[in-house]
Amino acid sequence: MGLQRITCLSIFLWAVSFPTAANSQNVSTPNIIIMLMDDMGWGDLGVFGQPAMETPNLDLMASQGMLFPNFYTANPLCSPSRAALLTGRLPIRNGFYTTNAHARNAYTPQEIVGGISKDEILLPQILKKKGYVSKIVGKWHLGHREQFLPLNHGFDQWFGAPNCHFGPYNHTYRPNIPLYNNSKMVGRYYEEFEISEKTGESNLTQIYLEEGLNFIRHQAMARQPFFLYWAADATHAPVYASKRFLGKSQRGRYGDAVMELDYSVGQILSWLVTLGIDKTTFVFFTSDNGAALTSGPHQSGSNGPFLCGKETTFEGGMREPAIAWWPGRIPAGTVSSQVGTVMDLFTTSLALAGLVAPDDRVIDGLDLRPTLFNNTLTDRPVFYYRGNQMMAVRVGLYKAHYWTWSNSWEEFKKGINFCPGQEVAGVTTHTQQEHTMQPLIFHLGRDPGEKYPISVLSEEYLAVLRRVTSVVEQHQKTLIPGQPQLNMCDLAVMNWSPPGCEQLGKCLKPPPSQPWKCDWPH
Repeated sequence: MGLQRITCLSIFLWAVSFPTAANSQNVSTPNIIIMLMDDMGWGDLGVFGQPAMETPNLDLMASQGMLFPNFYTANPLCSPSRAALLTGRLPIRNGFYTTNAHARNAYTPQEIVGGISKDEILLPQILKKKGYVSKIVGKWHLGHREQFLPLNHGFDQWFGAPNCHFGPYNHTYRPNIPLYNNSKMVGRYYEEFEISEKTGESNLTQIYLEEGLNFIRHQAMARQPFFLYWAADATHAPVYASKRFLGKSQRGRYGDAVMELDYSVGQILSWLVTLGIDKTTFVFFTSDNGAALTSGPHQSGSNGPFLCGKETTFEGGMREPAIAWWPGRIPAGTVSSQVGTVMDLFTTSLALAGLVAPDDRVIDGLDLRPTLFNNTLTDRPVFYYRGNQMMAVRVGLYKAHYWTWSNSWEEFKKGINFCPGQEVAGVTTHTQQEHTMQPLIFHLGRDPGEKYPISVLSEEYLAVLRRVTSVVEQHQKTLIPGQPQLNMCDLAVMNWSPPGCEQLGKCLKPPPSQPWKCDWPH
């Protein structure tokens, strides 16, 4: 059966009605599925104008649900954005940032000593109060040492990896990343779980799809509410796809990966319909940050009309594709102007389950139920952070930059370019430029590409500045930064001997511990 026929059949089966295969639990505790892609850009979806026609299932999902053109991550890099989603809090609050240098992005490579703080309360920990069973499939990225792993932070099941699938390594100076089945490793990338360096072929997305489908089926049969956090990472460089998808897209290997992820989304939604639990399941699709333009055209996606990409606090780095789906509850074919963030998924998921967010800490996530069910709009700001620095803020349709920086001249001259073909004089600066006394202000409706700052002499600028200044002052007045977790590195803490390595004969000897302050160049 050809790929096109398979995709069309998947869409047909999903679009028609199936008889209920299992009586679901009460709608007061709906199932929750959050699909978080890795480095997928706003412009990668057909519904947002991508001409390559790679996302028929996601486009159908949007036609059956609610599309969010104004949805944001909490940070333009993977680890902090994932920490924000699961805690409902900005990285500056939950500790997923660094103070080693000003305004630097930090994440959790193998050598990182830290991880998600034990003082943070994650979404699955609270969902347990209503009997939810939670599973993460795919990339964790909140710390790879045992105390930081997902089963120690509320998840009941896990199949996936603690870090990015960088490699392969020869184990002399760096081990290959392990994959876990719950609390034990079951192999390593490029060894038991192959990713071809030459062709990009890998069955990992299909493995992650099967893990998700089996979990959904088991929970449906048990009539027990579940939370599935499906975090596939095929669109993160080095991108990969299974054999049946390789060479099928118009955009090379990255497009092939998008097609396979789109197919997987279609399979998951079809499965919900088949099992008769689609009307008691809330599904949300989004990405962790903008497309990684610096990875090159064969290894990265599209951020549509927006400026720059991953690592930056321009729109291309932080505005994400987002679709909400819940047949019978969310009005089909709706496009919402609501400004949303990944942190809203924390608060909204709890509210849907009849739970409230912790009241002993600041929660940045908004409850989106009024938007989802009635398309009601709530005015709220969005703060754009890079490390320990608030770089910009969005208020209404206006965005004010207090600091600008793409990346350093040193990195740029090495060929690392976060804004290829998009340099804007005075905006995409290669030195950190402070604009605190006179922010650069853009109207994102008229100028989504952030190319034309509003004149500082105009009445519009002065009126917006007064409004934005009030919002920023209130935010900074109440901000209490969390203890930074991403400052220290040590080769000795890498994935040399993960839990379960003994049974597989995969334990490796670590080098002596020599901790140092991590160097974050961006």
